[in-house]
Amino acid sequence: MEGIVQETLELWIAGGALMVPLAILGGVIYFAIFELYLYMKKKKFYMMDANELGHWIDVPKDAKGDVAEIIHYTQDGVKDMDGARARFEEVRVSHLPVLQRRLYFCNILVGAAPLTGLLGTVMGMLGTFFGLSVSTGGNTIDLVAGGISEALITTQTGLVLAIPAYVMMTVVKKQIGELDSFFNRMEILTILKLEKNNLAK
Repeated sequence: MEGIVQETLELWIAGGALMVPLAILGGVIYFAIFELYLYMKKKKFYMMDANELGHWIDVPKDAKGDVAEIIHYTQDGVKDMDGARARFEEVRVSHLPVLQRRLYFCNILVGAAPLTGLLGTVMGMLGTFFGLSVSTGGNTIDLVAGGISEALITTQTGLVLAIPAYVMMTVVKKQIGELDSFFNRMEILTILKLEKNNLAK
């Protein structure tokens, strides 16, 4: 364990000044993505069975939880298709734009990680060239090696932060898309119910 800590500390020091911003950026990235992911897991009503959803829309008193609230809001006092569509548009506006903005914010952060690593590459190479230009003898090798190490470590750190975060963002994006599809299914089933009720009159 001590050896791992020592190696990590050595890598941290070799990575140069940009390791601190990368660490802060990594913390913000994963906090934001995990928060969004857990929020979507909590609101997992969009994964419910299609047959059960159809039954709840036909018989609203059997509905439960968040879905019950949406069903009652989109059916109570609604007598035509235009009214139902307007209610569902309000439901979408209350859920989707906030999630999409948060996903966009996460996307910016994830994109910044490899770019920050690339900045470290540039700084490391500048240090390498500076070492070549001003030093002589054995000291040159140390300066060049230090600059190259800094360049590679920051690039690697940026990619290590960004790649798993990108995978998690893809999962969250899929969840948001499924939520949108769920609202579409609810809207279609509600309109079909209204049409059937209007024909029966």
